[in-house]
Amino acid sequence: MIKGCQTECVAGGCAGEATKHVTESFKASDLIITPATTFKEKPDPSGLVFGTVFTDNMLTIEWSLASGWEKPYIKPLENLSLHPASSSLHYAVELFEGMKAYRGVDGKIRLFRPSLNMERMARSARRATLPCFDENELLECIRKLVEVEKEWVPYSTAASLYIRPTLIGTEPSLGVKKPTKALLYVILSPVGPYFASGSFNPISLWADPKYVRAWKGGTGDCKLGGNYGSSIYAQREALELGCQQVLWLYGEDHQITEVGTMNLFLYWINEDGEDELATPPLDGIILPGVTRQSILDLACNWGEFKVSERYITMSDLTAALEENRVKEMFGAGTACVVCPISKILYKGKHLHIPTMENGPQLATRFLNKLSDIQYGREDSNWTVLVS
Repeated sequence: MIKGCQTECVAGGCAGEATKHVTESFKASDLIITPATTFKEKPDPSGLVFGTVFTDNMLTIEWSLASGWEKPYIKPLENLSLHPASSSLHYAVELFEGMKAYRGVDGKIRLFRPSLNMERMARSARRATLPCFDENELLECIRKLVEVEKEWVPYSTAASLYIRPTLIGTEPSLGVKKPTKALLYVILSPVGPYFASGSFNPISLWADPKYVRAWKGGTGDCKLGGNYGSSIYAQREALELGCQQVLWLYGEDHQITEVGTMNLFLYWINEDGEDELATPPLDGIILPGVTRQSILDLACNWGEFKVSERYITMSDLTAALEENRVKEMFGAGTACVVCPISKILYKGKHLHIPTMENGPQLATRFLNKLSDIQYGREDSNWTVLVS
């Protein structure tokens, strides 16, 4: 049975016996590789700007309701040719993932917990009514692509190769409906730190409830492009107010949800006097981040403090700040790994978060632990070897 298919993915293109062929996935064993014969110059890892340089090759796989998945191809990076009525262009019927390949200190190339990205991508596909696929087959195709482009994986422990799997509806119709055609493709980009300020410099946030990133019953728990495009306006206002990112609030009680495109963590002494690492729960408006899950897994394994997935409001945070109970606050995500937070502009007042004064011991510990695993300084079953 194909993982992710059958009854649970009817919305993603599987409609039972009538279209049984649609449940079939592409196979990595059918991969056709016709790589580029001319090559771009590899950039200096120390000067990379996130997501602006791309490798020589890409992976493409086409799907149609009539014939299911076609064979996967690795071929030279090229522009896409889309019908101007394609559903991805008009109705945002599309999704993406974000993951990385790391060149370890031993020279080996590793992917970090890629099965979690594949699971999330399959969930996003179901929500967007895009075709389902075998997660393991896609992962193997991605591994092959990275293997072809292995010289693009930076020879640096301060840089990595960003992997962007994307699935778009290519239905050539202006009807608002489940697409009968789709394209899955993967592009690669060598990257350094996500923020221009550096990989571990603290950021300031703007918190205002007039803009909402996600809502109950929406798509906040899926990695759909529409979630991000609609956030740019608020991000611009945050920059105009002297803040680097938006702290997204939700509800009348101003629940803290995410920071920019990252999950959020608060390390504090809670209302019961306990040392606690807290992050908002996965209730449908929070993206289930791979770094988020990894931090929770590490913290639970350490067993040194309480670890909670719980609601935190701005009133909870302001009270804790007034009582000197806040230790650290940081964002977490694939692009930045761990990013400390130093200031929040809320209701016209700047709230100082004492993250940097406190080490930041815990945020640094998470960053170092994850980096050690990703760059092969520590063995872990969280990594998959490419070569």
